[in-house]
Amino acid sequence: MHKRALNHFAIAAASACLMLASICTSGAEQSSQSAASQWQHTAEQNLGQQAQQDQLAREWGLTEQEYERYQLLMQGPRGIYSPGLDPLTALGIEAQSDAERQRYAQLQVQAERQRVEKELAYQRAYDEANTRMYPGEKVIQISPSSSRNGAAGKATLESSGRLAVFVKDDCAPCIDQVRALQTAKRSFDLYFVGSQGDDDRIRRWAILAGIEPANVKSRQITLNHDQGRWLGLSLGGELPAAVMKVNGQWQRQ
Repeated sequence: MHKRALNHFAIAAASACLMLASICTSGAEQSSQSAASQWQHTAEQNLGQQAQQDQLAREWGLTEQEYERYQLLMQGPRGIYSPGLDPLTALGIEAQSDAERQRYAQLQVQAERQRVEKELAYQRAYDEANTRMYPGEKVIQISPSSSRNGAAGKATLESSGRLAVFVKDDCAPCIDQVRALQTAKRSFDLYFVGSQGDDDRIRRWAILAGIEPANVKSRQITLNHDQGRWLGLSLGGELPAAVMKVNGQWQRQ
C-alpha cells in the first residue's frame, strides 16, 4: 500500500514537471516571438524614417550625408539662433569652404525659382477661379494715386508717417520682407516697381505675398504703383527697400 502511494506520487510529480516544462517552453516561445515582433517593428520604423529622410534630401538636391549634417546643425547653436531654417540656408551659412557655400547658394536660387513658379501658377489659377465665380469683383483693391508729380513727370513720394516698402516681381526677398512685416502687424504703404500701371499685376503679387484683403480694406496696408518714386528717392541698393522719412530725409530702415 505504501509502495502504491509512492508510485502515485512519482507519477504526479512527473506530470507536474512535464506541465511546468511545457509552461516554461511556452513562455520562452512567447517571449521570443514578442522580441522578434518588436525588433521587426523597430526595423520597419527605421526603414520608414530612412526612406523619408532620403526623399527630403532629394527634394532639396542634397546627398544623404548633407541632410544628416543639416539635422545635426539644427540640433546645435544654429537651430537656436535660427529655428526652422531650411536645409540650404543652414548648410550655406555653416559651409566649410567657398566651394560648398557656392554650391548651396546655387541650389537655393534654383529652389526659390521653382517655388515662385509654383506659387505664381497657383496664383493664376486663383485669379481665374475668382473671376469666374465673382465676375467684376476685385478682392484686393489698389490704392488710387494721390501723389503729385515731380521732375520728368515722375510721382514723388509723400510721407504718411509710416513705412514705404518698394518691391518688384521675381524677388523672393521682397515677398519674405512683406510677410515678415505682416507677421509683425506693421502698417505700411507698398509700392510695386515696374507694374506698368497694371492693377492685376499688383493683385497677383499681393496674393503671392499672402497679403490679407482685410488689411488692405482697412488701409493697414496700401497697394500702389511706384510710378518712378523709387528712382526719385536716389537711395540706391537692391529691392526690397523699406524706407521712412526721418528729419526730412528718406532713409532705409
